Amino acid sequence: MDINLDSIDLHILQLMQDNARISNANLARELEMAPSAVLERVKKLEQKKVITRYMTCIDPDALQQKLLAFIFIRSAEGFSCSSQTADALSKIPEVQEVHHIAGEDCFLIKVRTTDAASLMNLMRSSLQQIPNIASTKTTIVLETVKEQQHLIIPEK
Repeated sequence: MDINLDSIDLHILQLMQDNARISNANLARELEMAPSAVLERVKKLEQKKVITRYMTCIDPDALQQKLLAFIFIRSAEGFSCSSQTADALSKIPEVQEVHHIAGEDCFLIKVRTTDAASLMNLMRSSLQQIPNIASTKTTIVLETVKEQQHLIIPEK
């Protein structure tokens, strides 16, 4: 699906990515446009699924989710990793991301838990219950230097 975005759309995306709570009035002021025109453009970006959601970033430490781990998962199915496995991984609350990857493993998941014991519990109670998982390889993050969801928005 090819979506054409003009310079105004890109400017809207940049402003909203920097501050998802920016008011329509402030958007209009920044873009030097009528608020009704800006609102219409934002709604179209939502309808086209360019803007997929609005979210709040919460410090994981504030919720005692201090352990970040990446887990490589190899499937017994080999290269034909099933969407059922991906769906099952996606349903685990501690799993923040599920990626179907190339290489020896089928999936890479990002997990946040409170500590090593809770990670082990998650692996025993959740991952072991998913059929076709042949093996896992876990990497625990010692320090996060950069973590962001911002995309590079091109200039037109």
